[in-house]
Amino acid sequence: MHYDVFNGDADGIIALLQLRLAQPKASTLITGVKRDIQLLQQVPVRQATSVTVLDISMEKNIVALEALLAHNVEVFYVDHHRTGEIPTSAHLDKIIDIDANTCTSLLVNQYLTGKYALWAIVGAFGDNMLRAAEQLAQQAGLLDSEQAQLKNLGIYINYNGYGRTVDDLHIAPDVLFTTLLGYPDPFTLINEANSIFAILEQAYLSDMAQAKQASVLHDDTALQLIELEDAAWSRRVSGVYGNALANQEPDKAHAVITLNIDASYTVSLRAPINNKVGAGELCAQFDTGGGRAAAAGINQLPKEKLGKFIALVSKYYQ
Repeated sequence: MHYDVFNGDADGIIALLQLRLAQPKASTLITGVKRDIQLLQQVPVRQATSVTVLDISMEKNIVALEALLAHNVEVFYVDHHRTGEIPTSAHLDKIIDIDANTCTSLLVNQYLTGKYALWAIVGAFGDNMLRAAEQLAQQAGLLDSEQAQLKNLGIYINYNGYGRTVDDLHIAPDVLFTTLLGYPDPFTLINEANSIFAILEQAYLSDMAQAKQASVLHDDTALQLIELEDAAWSRRVSGVYGNALANQEPDKAHAVITLNIDASYTVSLRAPINNKVGAGELCAQFDTGGGRAAAAGINQLPKEKLGKFIALVSKYYQ
């Protein structure tokens, strides 16, 4: 039995989409909201014969990975997050690149030698890899208007991945992936009336309009920090709003914090676009924190530690 395990954001979904368009395979899907990254433990070791893992940190899934390898399960692992120590096993086939300017969709695109490059462009835009996405779009000979459409699609799919639970999302990630399989060409989806593209666009614009009214808790030359209320719309928009702010002011870091039920904060941190380093290291200093160099987060930051977080980030990017 084969299992496809993937992050529920644009990068994870579109990485798998490219693979399964090119290499159809009957599989059981395991995914979740963007921040649900310890997914590999959901794979039943004694039932699995092979597993594909996309866009979730090996470091955060190492115990489950080692258990699968110990049971001779074949694992294909593609990712760009922190790895920790990578296991040595004949059963592990991996494509790992933690460079701050790549993402899993781009790695899969290279693996497939550009077979579904239009979808890779969507995934890269969704993961806020703007320069890489634009370069790939130029290579594909896209018009500026076509590039803008793929960028919007990537942003909307990524936006859909953020929430406390799948109930916060407009479309469950496994359902979204399965639907997208019917569209080898993303422009077919974009141009279809009442499609997922249109549904997510309307929802995204509504949530972003509310986010623009949010309070600025901190703003200096190194860091801007925005606070959002405890609401489903806030959780949905936290990541894409952070990306938007980062693109507007590329020389400073940006953090969007969302209040949790227990009065802690969910934190979404973006390193400066012009200095894509350190975000994962900074967030990893707090319990429930982690990520990659350009973008990272903390699932539950106690209120009393917010000042420490602000001081650390501001000092790091001064």
